[in-house]
Parts: sequence; structure tokens; C-alpha cells
Amino acid sequence: MEKQLIISIGREFGSGGHEIAEMLAERFGLTLYDSSLLEEIAKENKTGSFDFEQYDEEPTNQLFSRILGKPVSTMEENIANMQFDFLRMRASKGESFVVVGRCAETVLRPYPAMISIFILGDREHKVERVKKLYHISDAEAEIFITKQDKKRKTYHNFHSDGKWGDSRNYDICVNSSKLGEKETAEMLIDYIIKRQEQM
Repeated sequence: MEKQLIISIGREFGSGGHEIAEMLAERFGLTLYDSSLLEEIAKENKTGSFDFEQYDEEPTNQLFSRILGKPVSTMEENIANMQFDFLRMRASKGESFVVVGRCAETVLRPYPAMISIFILGDREHKVERVKKLYHISDAEAEIFITKQDKKRKTYHNFHSDGKWGDSRNYDICVNSSKLGEKETAEMLIDYIIKRQEQM
């Protein structure tokens, strides 16, 4: 039986983190969980994934999470917790997979098979990448990156004890702008193989 392998990818918007996650999943023959995770949850709950998508990795509005001074669960929290439970269940069954975002480096910390990675990038490279991907101007890309990273940070820090992007919370952090996505993925593959040898 092969060893379990869980790869958690946190990423800055525009860093190419998702594409790197796809390359790692392909290289190791693993399932990739990202927003597609909602489809799995929707099947289990016998509902449409579109019902969940608007709440995916959305920060909880703490103003609306309290009624008469009592904390209540918001839809954002419920969706987040469903995803966390899904990941824990898969990990506890010995499944190997790659997961993008979803506070996985915190949620799956108890599992020795988990390797946590954070992908960042130089601002100018991220702007150029987002500009091309979304066919927008430099100024629009700057605003988009700032907005998305703020959303990710708020979501992550609400659900995790560690801070989003803080190198102390990950096994390895890498700036994908230096080598590019493909070479960064190759470097991470070497790292993962060496880590596997020690598991």
C-alpha cells in the first residue's frame, strides 16, 4: 500500500498557486480539491453546488453573525465547516489528495502525511498575470489582487490560529515569480519526494 500524501496549497492571488497545485496533482496522480469540493458536498447533501458557490472561501460577516448578542452560524461558516469536515473525513480514511486553500494547513495539521506549501509572488508579476488572464488594465489588476488577497486573508485568519501567509505556519513558502510556475512546481516535486522518504 502506498503512503498517504496530502499536499496543502495556500496562495496569493495571481501567484499561479492553483496552476502549481494542478501540476503537483498530475505528477503524483492525486485528486485536486478546490472549489470542486463543493460539488462533492452538494452530492452528499443532495443539492446543487451553485447553492454553495457564492459562499465559498468568503469571510464571515461578524456583524451579521450575532443576533441579540448571541453568536449564530452564518452560511459562510456553515459552508467552511462542511468543507473542513469533508477534508478531515477524506484524510482520516487514508486518501491522498491536493487541496487548494480552505485553511488546509490548519485543518489537516494532525495528519503526518500533510505537506503544507504557500505560494507567493512579486507584485509586478502578479499584476501582469492577472491582467492577461482577466483582460483588464494594470490599475484594475492591482485593485483585483488587493481585494482577493484581503478576502483570503480575512477568511483564513477567522478560521485558523495561524496568520495567512506567515512562513511559520507552512512547511515551505516559495516565490513563484523567481522561477516561473513550471520550475517552481518541479522544485516542489523534489521537495515532496524527499519529504515522503522521511515519512
